[in-house]
Amino acid sequence: MSAREIDDYLAGVDEPGRGTLESLRRTILELLPEAEQGLAYGAPVFRIDGTAVGGFAAFKRHLSYLPHSGSVLAALGDRVAGHATSKGSLRFPLDEPLPPALVADLIAARRREIDGT
Repeated sequence: MSAREIDDYLAGVDEPGRGTLESLRRTILELLPEAEQGLAYGAPVFRIDGTAVGGFAAFKRHLSYLPHSGSVLAALGDRVAGHATSKGSLRFPLDEPLPPALVADLIAARRREIDGT
């Protein structure tokens, strides 16, 4: 796994999505400076000790935050209520970065799940 894989992924994303995802990547790395970067299922992922903690993906009409868990979004309830969600993704507009506080909540929920707390 390498950061280069995410660089290459982002190079293939049109603006404004690329800039929005670059902002999300910076936020994730500020919260998880020790994270290993790479791809999983063709999308960027950030791992701690080999376990996926979060990631993202670009689509034609939206972007997605991927918690790599089927229960993180449900656990956050009202915190994600303003976004379209499925069991494993939180969708957001191409030109609207996720608030850093929400990203912090998403990562904290995933880490609690991984740690079993």
